[in-house]
Amino acid sequence: MKDQSVSVLDVRDEEFADTLMGLGLKRNVAKALTYLKNMDEVTSREIEIGSDLRQPEVSVAVRELKGLNWIVVREEKKPGKGRPYKVYRLQTNINSIIGQLEQEKIGESNKMLDNIQRLKQINLKKS
Repeated sequence: MKDQSVSVLDVRDEEFADTLMGLGLKRNVAKALTYLKNMDEVTSREIEIGSDLRQPEVSVAVRELKGLNWIVVREEKKPGKGRPYKVYRLQTNINSIIGQLEQEKIGESNKMLDNIQRLKQINLKKS
């Protein structure tokens, strides 16, 4: 059997992932993103072990991150026979991702405040 070491999320990483979840990201997406921010390139198996997610959760998370254009996926051929495996890395740096999340939440907040102002205006017209 082959021995292989894989980095795992620490307490600060778990706090980072929890904060991402607080901003509305799904648990598996937040944990996968947190793991990817600390690594150059990783396989889905490394994400699975390092972020304590199951394989199907990693697949869903990676698909979502790819849809957001936050990661890049490339295939690497195994030596010998077998299917090539996928290698993932962040396409967008983590500070840009945080900025995108910030802008999204500011927009949502402004929309809610506009709705509250509209309710106040409608209520004043009735009085």
